[in-house]
Amino acid sequence: METPQSPDHGPAPHAAPATVPPLAAGPSPSPTDRLLAGRTALVTGAASGIGRACAQALAAAGAHVHVVDKAADAAEDLARAIGGTAWVLDLSVPDAVDTLPADADIVVNNAGLQHVAPVHAFPPDRFALIQRVMVEAPFRILRRTLPSMYERGWGRVVNISSVHGLRASPYKSAYVTAKHALEGLSKVVALEAAEHGVTSNCVNPGYVRTPLVENQIADQALAHGISEEEVVSRIMLERSAIKRLIEPDEVAEAVLWLCGPRTGHITGTSLSMDGGWTAN
Repeated sequence: METPQSPDHGPAPHAAPATVPPLAAGPSPSPTDRLLAGRTALVTGAASGIGRACAQALAAAGAHVHVVDKAADAAEDLARAIGGTAWVLDLSVPDAVDTLPADADIVVNNAGLQHVAPVHAFPPDRFALIQRVMVEAPFRILRRTLPSMYERGWGRVVNISSVHGLRASPYKSAYVTAKHALEGLSKVVALEAAEHGVTSNCVNPGYVRTPLVENQIADQALAHGISEEEVVSRIMLERSAIKRLIEPDEVAEAVLWLCGPRTGHITGTSLSMDGGWTAN
């Protein structure tokens, strides 16, 4: 049913009555507008980095947030701080994923991990683990949550992809494979869910200042025998026109916008936040 929080429900009328003025343009709503009041969001990998920023932004906008992470203390601390619910589980375990709540209006598939090695030396078990966490778990979560979104006639799926969902880099076969697969899953959901008032999109950041990236900086500095500052400037940001890491809050703002009331016609897309990397 259409609500004040979801004015983009349903098909647009063929023609507005002459007495009805057009919708005036105005500033985008801010989190303080509580534009997601009454909604429920599920965010994976929510205890740190991008996931934490997304959970905080969605909660500030009024949503009740299910904080999903295997880091128990961090997940529970965040859930208490934002008035959400912590779900401590390992997304690589299918049976555990299938215990997550099915009633979310908003799903943010964010959890991920990285391993760097050439294909001929890549550990198969590590490759499989990355696919379970970053592809199978999102599929299982959406398989559980889409029916309730369909029933309500409203839903938002935001998949935290990457520039590596659009481009490849050497030595990251599992991560690049997983992000490309997530892009495909997102598009299929967009096509299937459109008639039910549900959108599905990817957000594709470049290098974000998260623990995952900071660990990569330290590892590459050691491997190449250069400073961490040189790793950022010479390796990570070499192809980016904007020479700085992205902050998690910037990604969260994009996620929040896609969940807002003015984006009901945006679906099946990949929103690049890569500082111009893919413009090359």
